[in-house]
Amino acid sequence: MRQTIIPIVKPEELLRLKKTGESFLLADARAGKDAQQDYILCHLEGAVFADAERNLAEKTNDASTGGRHPLPAVAKFCEALKHLGISANTRVIIYDDKNGANAAARFWWMLRAVGHTQVQVLDGGYDAAIKAGFPTSSGEEKHPLPGNYAAEKWLLPLADIHEVEEAAKNNRRMVIDVRDAYRYNGESEPIDLVAGHIPGAVNIPFSENLNEQGFFLQPEELKKKYTGATGEKNAADVIVHCGSGITACHTLLAMDYAGLEIPKLYVGSWSEWSRTGRAIGKKQTRDI
Repeated sequence: MRQTIIPIVKPEELLRLKKTGESFLLADARAGKDAQQDYILCHLEGAVFADAERNLAEKTNDASTGGRHPLPAVAKFCEALKHLGISANTRVIIYDDKNGANAAARFWWMLRAVGHTQVQVLDGGYDAAIKAGFPTSSGEEKHPLPGNYAAEKWLLPLADIHEVEEAAKNNRRMVIDVRDAYRYNGESEPIDLVAGHIPGAVNIPFSENLNEQGFFLQPEELKKKYTGATGEKNAADVIVHCGSGITACHTLLAMDYAGLEIPKLYVGSWSEWSRTGRAIGKKQTRDI
C-alpha cells in the first residue's frame, strides 16, 4: 500500500502539478441545489463533478434513520468512483467553495474509509485556486478512462446513535458537535426541525479549523487545539458529528492534518438525533 500523503494541498502546489503535467484527478465537490449548474458554468479546468447528493450519500425519505446524508453502500460508492475515473492508485485532489467544509472533506473521508491513501483537499478551495492563477473551464468534463475500484467495507471508525447516546453520558468519552454555536445553543436551526444539541456533547465549531483568510491552521496549531480539547482520550473514545455528517468530516480532516488519529464519525448527526424523540440540550453544560 502506498504511503498516505498529507491531506491538505495548497493552491500553489496544485498549480505546479498542473503546469508540470503530473498525474492527478481533480474533483469538484461543491454542494447545494445549484451545485451542478454552477459547475457547468465554471469550474477548475479538468475537474470532474462529484455530486454530494448522489455520489456521497444514499438519501432516504426518513431522516430519523441515518440522517439527511446517510452513507451509500460501499459497492455503490465504488461504482461512483469508477464513473469519475478513480482507480486505487489515482491521486485525487478535491475542492469545494466552502474551504473544504461543504462536501470536499466528506469525499476525502469516504475515500480514506475505503483505503484510498492518495487523496487531498484543496486548502482555500475554489476561490483560492482561481486567485493563485489556476485556469477554469465550463461544460461537463468526464475522465477519458473509467476507473477500477473495489472495496468491501468502511475502514474508518463509525458510531451509531446508540453509541453516541452512551458516550455523551460518559466522562471518559467525548462527543464533539462541530456546528456553529448558535445552532448548538438552540438559538435557531436553519435546516433541521428542532434546535439544540445532544446533551453532553461539546461544541467545537469546524470554522475554528481555519484562519481569518479561510485556510487551515497550521498542523501544530490544530494539534494543540484538539489535544487540549480531548485530553488523554483515545481516538476511539471521541465521536464527531454535525448536522448531517458532512461538515463533521472537516474536523476529522483537520485532526488528520494535525497528525492525530481519526476519531469516529456519527453520520446521522443532529438530523437523525433530533427526529427520534431523544433529549435535547440548549446550552453547553460540559466543560472542555
